[in-house]
Amino acid sequence: MVKGIKICGVSDLETLSYILNHQFPPKFVGFITNYKKSKRYVEYEKLKNLVSIKKGNTNFVSVLVNPDDHILEKVKELNFDFYQLYDVNPEKTRIIKEKYEIKIITALTIQSQKDVDKYKDYDEISDLILFDGKGYEKSIGFNHELLNSIPNSLNKMIAGNIKIEDIPNFKNKDYFIDLSGSLENEDGKKDLGKINKLLNFKIENET
Repeated sequence: MVKGIKICGVSDLETLSYILNHQFPPKFVGFITNYKKSKRYVEYEKLKNLVSIKKGNTNFVSVLVNPDDHILEKVKELNFDFYQLYDVNPEKTRIIKEKYEIKIITALTIQSQKDVDKYKDYDEISDLILFDGKGYEKSIGFNHELLNSIPNSLNKMIAGNIKIEDIPNFKNKDYFIDLSGSLENEDGKKDLGKINKLLNFKIENET
């Protein structure tokens, strides 16, 4: 059974307000905090305003790629529940978690079984392990069969060019599902109709 939905790459107040006020809001909303190559990147002052909104039971996630101390010190002032860390080794992950007293999503980019097995280095540190494609700012998928060896007990999330119609494929997998690019229009902006379809689709398929 799908454990919950994460909508990533939100960058404007209209979309965020729609998501949070939806009848079935997602478990997580992600914001691209320091990766400027992404079209979904949000400048700090704009981000500060976005995450000051009342969020109810939805968790706000700061997506950080190999963050330095400067950005970590800035972000600590903002209303985030999780840091989603890419390209951060286990020791630095532990330091960040303890210093900033924040929950951690460790993001692993997957191309081979060796990439998947890295979760073992983070299992005791991270609150969630995210298995993502190698695309970073691009939505690139990977072979989900590589994840079959992962124990059900692991608190895990999956991303990488996942579409709404793919969700039933995970109904017996016990994952959180992370979507971004598949919820966008051709111009790269989030499509409220697609978001509505996603949030209603999940509920319909769990009942």
